[in-house]
Amino acid sequence: DDESGLPVPPAAVKLPDGTEMAPLADGDYDVIVLGTGLKECIISGIMSVDGKKVLHMDRNDYYGGESASINLTQLFEKFKAPPNAALGNNRDFNIDLAPKFIMANGKLVKMLIMTNVNRYLEFKQVDGSYVLKDGKINKVPATDMEAASTPLVGFF
Repeated sequence: DDESGLPVPPAAVKLPDGTEMAPLADGDYDVIVLGTGLKECIISGIMSVDGKKVLHMDRNDYYGGESASINLTQLFEKFKAPPNAALGNNRDFNIDLAPKFIMANGKLVKMLIMTNVNRYLEFKQVDGSYVLKDGKINKVPATDMEAASTPLVGFF
């Protein structure tokens, strides 16, 4: 304890594998949130807006949990696949693990704004959606002409 009576955090914390790491800030938190999916970010934001001291952590090297948008390198690492240089620059891609659609004037948008989570999101008009069928990537039809010519939909 220091002169104020508060506990002094250790200089280093020893992990089970024997490595040492510096403690996270002062170690005193009102709330610890594990995971950075949308639900966890909303909870963290609500607690923070309410004046709580929040530690928000994720085991991944990216935010978003199972609904994250990741780059090519992260995609290949996540699925334990060898990188494919033929796909081009890593920064040319953002792959959604679970595509997300939010109604522009819905309650969720209002909650994201109230908790300031919207500062960490980027909203974008959908250019197109694609699905994998029979080993081939197909555009999900968005017009009458596309619907009539797509192999995704069968007509009688």
